[in-house]
Amino acid sequence: MSPRRNRPRGGAESQAPTPYQGGGDRYGLERTEDWQGEEWAVRTVGGGSAAKYYRCPGCDQEIPPGVPHLVVWPRFGGGVEDRRHWHKSCWNARDRRSARLQRSRNAPRY
Repeated sequence: MSPRRNRPRGGAESQAPTPYQGGGDRYGLERTEDWQGEEWAVRTVGGGSAAKYYRCPGCDQEIPPGVPHLVVWPRFGGGVEDRRHWHKSCWNARDRRSARLQRSRNAPRY
């Protein structure tokens, strides 16, 4: 019995890489989403790239280093200071969350 072939059979046409179509959760790639009548750039950050503590605006909890999350900012007119780090589940549930977050007196507002 001969060993199994791991390479596809065919010419060079079948081996050409397919371009990335967007969507999905590939780390570091940016996509655009509409929310509240504005376009937002959304980038997935892998756990290995997350080196600082961030505060999620959706749940007001800290995102510790090493946890995969999303970085979101307004597509047009947004600068570095407008970027926010969200838990993926909080970003997906942003329309179901209330705007009234209960913060303690000492909590920073970012």
